[in-house]
Amino acid sequence: MPLCLLRNTALLPLFVPLRIQTISSAKMPRNRSSFKRETPFDKNPGSEGSGGSSVPEFRVFVRKKRVKKTLEVMDKEVKEESSGKKFVKLPDIEDFSYVKDDMYSQSTPAETVHLTGEKALSQLTQKEMKSVSFSDSVRPPLNWEKVLEGIRKMRSSEDAPVDSMGCEKAGSSLPAKERRFAVLVSSLLSSQTKDQVNHGAIQRLLQNGLLAPDAIDTANEETIKSLIYPVGFYTRKASNLKKIAKICLSKYDGDIPSSLEELLLLPGIGPKMAHLVMNVAWNNVQGICVDTHVHRICNRLGWVSRPGTKQKTRTPEETRESLQLWLPKEEWVPINPLLVGFGQTICTPLRPRCAICAVSDLCPSAFKEASSPSSTPKK
Repeated sequence: MPLCLLRNTALLPLFVPLRIQTISSAKMPRNRSSFKRETPFDKNPGSEGSGGSSVPEFRVFVRKKRVKKTLEVMDKEVKEESSGKKFVKLPDIEDFSYVKDDMYSQSTPAETVHLTGEKALSQLTQKEMKSVSFSDSVRPPLNWEKVLEGIRKMRSSEDAPVDSMGCEKAGSSLPAKERRFAVLVSSLLSSQTKDQVNHGAIQRLLQNGLLAPDAIDTANEETIKSLIYPVGFYTRKASNLKKIAKICLSKYDGDIPSSLEELLLLPGIGPKMAHLVMNVAWNNVQGICVDTHVHRICNRLGWVSRPGTKQKTRTPEETRESLQLWLPKEEWVPINPLLVGFGQTICTPLRPRCAICAVSDLCPSAFKEASSPSSTPKK
């Protein structure tokens, strides 16, 4: 038998030796069916054949079939490892921590959120993610104190309608309990209504003895409507006024609710009114009272923005939430009458009087809207 298979066997390190026995030509089978294959392990090396003669041995190297199997297993393991990855880790991300800025002393203590790899990220709450993403938005705007001081100087004359006819002035001569109810009624009527109109309605109710809950409860609704006209939505407000009077009598012994949550349950009372009542009637500062004037001016000054963006706030409630993130709490009460009067006299809704505004050089919206004819300098 030719031994060409033995050539260059040193170059096959992965081959393993197997014994192949030669079969003499005298005992070569005539056909395949008469051939009985003997496995290499049927006889020991150097054993005798059936004829008693010794069978010569040769050693060759053959490729193991398990090599391919080994490669397939390795490839499978790599694929499983790749498919098992759910989180791409960034350098130094495992020990990341975020410390919320404590901007003012009245704020709550700084909260620390520790993130440790994939598990911590999955457990991070939506509120914490919001704090991490929008931490820059709570920083006070530049020159806000200078702007506020300039507005105070312009408002020192107190010649705006809010200074003499605002909701704070309602029932000022009445006893404490009756005054609280008067402030609540004035707040209810104030929405979509100018201070002059609202003040007139309160005076007519007072002159007719209808500024107390028991009197309103027994009064005819048509009478109330005629007295509060022409406040905005006077029909609906007359109905809500009778409902509020009944609630105050049945649940609060003729007084008004003393918590923000209970005030918001009253018909027709929204966040702006509830915060105003808490501030004025109960001297309990729970938040900033933001009406259309405060909402407009804060956006013009660039003091507020929607969370995570630089866009203007869309509602007074969004303005309140944004403003409270950075404005010191001692300014929460005076900011309302200050900006309301400023909006009634100078920073008006249409044609703001930027030419006579002392803080126009610090206002990003100055002279970008049509100015009032009276504020245009004469040539």
